[in-house]
Amino acid sequence: MTLIVITGPTAVGKTELCIDIARHYGIPIINADSRQIYRELRIGTATPTEEQLKAVRHYFVGSISIDDYYNASMYEQDVLRLLDEQFQHSPIQLLAGGSMMYIDAVCNGIDDIPTIRDDIREEMKRRYEQEGLEALCEDLKRLDPEHYEVVDRKNHRRVIHALEICYQTGRTYTSFRTQEKKQRPFKIVKIGLNRDRDELYKRINQRVDQMMEEGLLDEARSLYGKRENNALNTVGYKEMFACLDGTWSLEEAVERMKGNTRRYARKQLTWFKRDEQVQWFNPQQKEEILKYISQYE
Repeated sequence: MTLIVITGPTAVGKTELCIDIARHYGIPIINADSRQIYRELRIGTATPTEEQLKAVRHYFVGSISIDDYYNASMYEQDVLRLLDEQFQHSPIQLLAGGSMMYIDAVCNGIDDIPTIRDDIREEMKRRYEQEGLEALCEDLKRLDPEHYEVVDRKNHRRVIHALEICYQTGRTYTSFRTQEKKQRPFKIVKIGLNRDRDELYKRINQRVDQMMEEGLLDEARSLYGKRENNALNTVGYKEMFACLDGTWSLEEAVERMKGNTRRYARKQLTWFKRDEQVQWFNPQQKEEILKYISQYE
């Protein structure tokens, strides 16, 4: 049994290639894009089109609401259950996407961090609004000084999540971070897709323009009342919300969206290139990629 993992930066051309590979093997695509999972985020996440979804069965696309709580640990368990079923039909399965944490969760496992209770989450949200981030950082320094030293203390979501764990379990967040690689009952073959940087940036800019033509601003407007939702803390929606706030003009918001997407693509490449198991190809090398996969059939 072999899991083929195809990843790469945003807008590199994963979707079309993966559809071709899935059709070649007669298998579905298991989506590993953490934002395409949400049904409300269609335009801003470049969700596969209706035609593409009809061409190949996709799992974890538009399957939950932004109002639902979901994380990488839950995704890991959901994908492993799905793979148990799918491997009964084919010894080759395909996981595709660009979300680093979600791919790592399936390939290496993720620490068993408990799901936060609603009352704890609401209390920490209240404290953040009333006391501010600096006070919460001081609280984290007291409860978990080791994690305090390494956490991004300007990222309120990460600080709050660590505190939620501390208060719910009575243990430090650090104690849950074992980072032990879990063994899987199947082989994992990783394929990375990349293009010349100028070409990739051109594709990113074109994608942003296409999103705007398809109605991204209206999509963001419909979600504006839920802008604090973690699912909306992502490139595209943040810039559109700033435009709706009057902070930026639409033109500036679009340019910032392009720049932030390019930065995110660089971050993705940096993350994936650390993994020596990834074999890199240009998305146009379909035959070479199929030949490479055939070694593991």
